[in-house]
Amino acid sequence: MVATPIGNLRDVTLRALEVLASVDVIAAEDTRTTGRLLDAHSIRARLISLHQHNERAAAEKIVALLAQGKSVALVSDAGTPGLSDPGALAVARAREAGYRVVPVPGPAAAACALSAAGVPSARFLFYGFLPARAGQRRGELEAVKSLPFGLIFYEAPHRVADCIADLVKVLGAQRTVTLARELTKLFEEIHTCALGEARAWLEADAHRGKGEFVLVVWPPAALEKSGLSDAAKHTLEVLRSELPLKQASTLAAAITGENRKTLYDYGLSVKRDP
Repeated sequence: MVATPIGNLRDVTLRALEVLASVDVIAAEDTRTTGRLLDAHSIRARLISLHQHNERAAAEKIVALLAQGKSVALVSDAGTPGLSDPGALAVARAREAGYRVVPVPGPAAAACALSAAGVPSARFLFYGFLPARAGQRRGELEAVKSLPFGLIFYEAPHRVADCIADLVKVLGAQRTVTLARELTKLFEEIHTCALGEARAWLEADAHRGKGEFVLVVWPPAALEKSGLSDAAKHTLEVLRSELPLKQASTLAAAITGENRKTLYDYGLSVKRDP
């Protein structure tokens, strides 16, 4: 199970390249996409297709190859296979047949977005893709809205606006979200705001509706768990009415003695009044 870059081809690991160059067969979600990665590193390999529509049959083919003594690497189009990508069924079938499954770690969009979001919690739930239908999507959001964790969703560009509308409807406009699009690519953007402000941010630039999205929704209790005194919160709010958040946080920390980062994180979690 080989993780591959989610955008920037230079993010591939040395171990991944070594494995891809040495195996007998590479099972790829899209052989054309994987072919470009292999070409970039002058790797010649036999490719077979394994995607969501043929995974059961492809899994049996992989087991047959393993029975012949062949080595097989499984990759998805980008990131870590088996995480919102095909691969889990093939892994289960190979294990059932008694073969060793070895993970070769590397890029994952969820971890990439979370690391840059600054969520004030060590706990999170990786959800992946929500249902495409609005009713089902809202129903699943209802089931997780009160969990005391950050929530990580993947979303396609043509559905992201509708998804955000449902996040606002179910989770509330003041819940904080980090929107990460086109991660590791040329037009990468990472933006944190209140959910109620996310739609306006998307619509402010036509290009923001393009590319794959990771949505990191902050925990519902981030505000209450900030640990800040009411005086510190008030000081920050007064300063923020006149200054950018970063500068307001620095001054509030100097005035109150509170931690600057804690003040900054608190400021991100509060929807600024228009």
